[in-house]
Amino acid sequence: MQTLRRSFGLQVLIGMIAGLALGFVARGTGAGSGLAETLRIVGEIFVQLLKTLVVPLVFTAIIASIAALRDLDNARRLVISTLAWFAITALIAVSIGIVLALVIQPGVTAGVSAASAVAPTTAGSWLDFLRGLVPANILGLEASTKLTDDTARTALSFNVLQIIVIAITIGIAAVRIGDAGAPFLAFNASALALFRRILRWVIRLTPIGTGALLGNAIVRYGWQSLSALGAFSIAVYAGLAIVLFVVYPLLLLANGLSPRRFFAAAWPAIQLGFVSRSSIAALPVTEDVVERGLGVPRTYAAFAVPLAATTKMDGCAAIYPAVSAIFVAQYYGIPLHAADYVLIVLVSVLGSSATAGLTGAVVMLTLTLSTLGLPLEGAGLLLAIDPILDMGRTAVNVAGQALVPTIVAKRQGLLDPALQDAGTAQAATA
Repeated sequence: MQTLRRSFGLQVLIGMIAGLALGFVARGTGAGSGLAETLRIVGEIFVQLLKTLVVPLVFTAIIASIAALRDLDNARRLVISTLAWFAITALIAVSIGIVLALVIQPGVTAGVSAASAVAPTTAGSWLDFLRGLVPANILGLEASTKLTDDTARTALSFNVLQIIVIAITIGIAAVRIGDAGAPFLAFNASALALFRRILRWVIRLTPIGTGALLGNAIVRYGWQSLSALGAFSIAVYAGLAIVLFVVYPLLLLANGLSPRRFFAAAWPAIQLGFVSRSSIAALPVTEDVVERGLGVPRTYAAFAVPLAATTKMDGCAAIYPAVSAIFVAQYYGIPLHAADYVLIVLVSVLGSSATAGLTGAVVMLTLTLSTLGLPLEGAGLLLAIDPILDMGRTAVNVAGQALVPTIVAKRQGLLDPALQDAGTAQAATA
């Protein structure tokens, strides 16, 4: 089993190295070259395969989880503990972001032009959270229209937060109607097993998919644009690194867990979050490694991981908005007081729920800026490097989404030692 685990990890590492090399080659030959297009298409196909599985997996897994949780005496305690650890880790992350921003002072040394200060087209609000909880339809579908030149393109997407609400409601209803709901629950369990098998097949493509995504990121973004906002970038990535490689390991050790084992199991999901820049795209892999690699029971993981993927974002909703808000205040010469820093903490701890189901850390940033009364145009100063920062932010998001269920399961005595020891090799070979 150890050999199989190392084999899959080595395949992923080789894929990332190959993607990195091919990305630099493609960047040298031009963004429109055949190699660049191949990397883009392969990466997009891999992410699309994962996103296709998100809806059926989340829907069937949560219903199955509701059916199983009825037999657990500590279901309520699990939910409360999960939300509490969401808040604890977010509080630590935002505190680190504030300290780093005050020490590095990225807004004072910024070389970005004020002409790039443009208000974003999307902004977060607490009302969005309330509206987002109410499904627009039974499928959780949303339509968006984008204007390009003289044409308008309408695309459909799923709001995962609404799907969670729908699944919880249907699951509770199926349990409450007793024998009449038994055939539906049996069918749901069968469907869940089917989609999990398909997921195993898709996970086998991870070495190819992550390599293509990383290569495409090199082609599209490069790293030159970081120079004008060097101090800001350093502050953000320093905060992300401290949370990922210092705070999380300390929390694991404090709860009697091995950081080495955690990262060995969770790394496929973390690296996929990094290259795909999407917690939702990484959700199937995250849930898989939490269950099969870290030993968290399926009945709990099926509830906690999808919820975390939409509301638990230490990178996007804690570190980044804290550093960014202080950057904007420093850039415009607006003094912040103790009460303002308290507001940053409150918005970061609670705000990820307010932006759940919405796209991008810019929404969370605008929510923070508007709460503090800072100019929303300041968000426009940071858009040029947002994709590069988003890679690190999403990796931390995904790591936190795997961390909290693992800690809660450990504290509640639910971890399966056999599954935990099995590691991630099963996810690649099942």
